[in-house]
Amino acid sequence: MITDIDIRFLTFVQEHLRTPAATPFWKFITLFGDAGIFWIVLTLILLIWKRTRRAGLACTISLLLDFLIVNILIKNLVARPRPYDLFQHIEALAGPMKDYSYPSGHTAASFACSLVLVRMLPKKYGIPLVVLSALIAFSRLYLGVHYPTDVIGGFLIGCLTSWIACRVVQHRWESPASAGSE
Repeated sequence: MITDIDIRFLTFVQEHLRTPAATPFWKFITLFGDAGIFWIVLTLILLIWKRTRRAGLACTISLLLDFLIVNILIKNLVARPRPYDLFQHIEALAGPMKDYSYPSGHTAASFACSLVLVRMLPKKYGIPLVVLSALIAFSRLYLGVHYPTDVIGGFLIGCLTSWIACRVVQHRWESPASAGSE
C-alpha cells in the first residue's frame, strides 16, 4: 500500500514535473545535502563566533545524532532498495547510490541542522535554511533516488535530532553550574 502510493507519486513527478530546463537546478540543489558537507561547514563557521557558538554546538549534536540514527542504525536495519532498483520505469537522474533508500540522509541532515538554526538564530537566517532543506528534500524525489516515505522519514528524524540537540544545549546553558562558566 505505502510503496504503491510512493511509486505513483514518483511516477507523477517524473511524468509531469521533470523538465530539461529544471533538471540542472534540482541537481544543483541536491548538492547542498551531499555527505552533509554544506551543513558541516556551516556548523564549523557557527562554532567560530561566541554569539553563534550555542547554535553551532546544537547543530553538531543534531548532525551527530542524525548520522548515528540514519546511517548507522536505520538504513542498515531497514535495507530498503532505491526506487530505480525495483521499478524499471523510475529513471534516476543521479547515482547510482551506494547506500539504502530509507530514510533520506540528505533530508535528515538538512532538517537536523536548519531546524536548530530556525530555533536558535534570528528568523531571517533560519527560515531560508529551512526552505533550502525543503528544496533538498524535494530534489531527492525529483531525481528519482528516494521514495516520498524516505523523505518523510528523514524529515521526522531531522525534527527529532534538532529538538534533542536544542534541549541539551539549552539545559547546559541554563543550568546553575554553567552560569559562572560563561
